[in-house]
Amino acid sequence: MTTAEGTVLVVEDEESITDVLAIALRYHRFDVMTAGTVREALALTEHTRPDAALLDVMLPDGDGRALGRELRTRRPELALVFLTARDAPAEIVGALAFGDDYITKPFHIDEVVARVTAVLRRTRPADVLPQRAPLRHGDLELDETTYSVRRAGRSVELTPTEYALLRFLVRNSGRIVPKEQLLRHVWQYEHAPAESTVVETYISYLRRKLDVLGPPVITTRRGVGYGLT
Repeated sequence: MTTAEGTVLVVEDEESITDVLAIALRYHRFDVMTAGTVREALALTEHTRPDAALLDVMLPDGDGRALGRELRTRRPELALVFLTARDAPAEIVGALAFGDDYITKPFHIDEVVARVTAVLRRTRPADVLPQRAPLRHGDLELDETTYSVRRAGRSVELTPTEYALLRFLVRNSGRIVPKEQLLRHVWQYEHAPAESTVVETYISYLRRKLDVLGPPVITTRRGVGYGLT
């Protein structure tokens, strides 16, 4: 790793937005690559390995979410943050189905930088990791070295954010974790909007992946938060 905080691929077809994002990210010591189309982004990443991708959902030659899926197949640990002009729940759920965060337009540039920084903090492993004992809860096992998850001996494929959420719940098993605490520790949101549904969305993703392998493991305390059974 160089002295930079990481490399961010910005894929946005409006040049004015691209320029502002690139200037702000470079000011905060990120290396930046830019593309205006799906084709340009795929060509750029043939021989480069960005740490994060900031993707507009609506691109001239395709869907930014489909681009994100393709980039993830090339580099599974890539952090994905989507930019969208639409804030309908279906759009947000679509962006979060495999991405790590989303930002609605218009946005404040400082928020974008903070979100990218937070996503990288929770998704990027350290260059050298010591061997650590697995985290366990019932038939769940989280390998803290390989960032892999097994339930009842079977592998569970999770996105980096899904893993971070499950890890925090396992580390706090035996108690109900308030939604606000999850937003602070998993998403690094200090002042999340009250209407944010990002926690509920990711809890549903975890349940969908874990409950097919055994009885429900995540419990909800309405109005309070979430825990493990």
